[in-house]
Amino acid sequence: MNAPLSQATFLPDWMPQAERAARAMRATTTGAKGAGHALYVVLLKDTRSVGRWGLYVGETSLDPDLRFDQHKTGYKASRPVNRFGVRLLPPLFLHLNPLRRWEAVELEPVLAEAFRAAGIPWVEGGH
Repeated sequence: MNAPLSQATFLPDWMPQAERAARAMRATTTGAKGAGHALYVVLLKDTRSVGRWGLYVGETSLDPDLRFDQHKTGYKASRPVNRFGVRLLPPLFLHLNPLRRWEAVELEPVLAEAFRAAGIPWVEGGH
């Protein structure tokens, strides 16, 4: 089992709120037959601004690691992830995956809004 993100010393101070918001989310099709989509969350760090950390929420039919690599190489990339993406944050999304496509599309904006409501100052994605 993964250690809580809040125990890491290199993450933003709002990470416990993000983790609580994510863990409060539930999906009805997790692990269901035909579930082949995934939500993923990327840690963002804007090096132009001291202390500016954020989150990007996306959904994919690929493995989240592969999708993150695509963002970083510029293939079908979200500009914030391409420029500021640091790494995936599996404790914020693994409990939801895999999902059926309709639910992944439905939950992507819900998860992004949950992060905003939890006080995360910079949230991208979630369309």
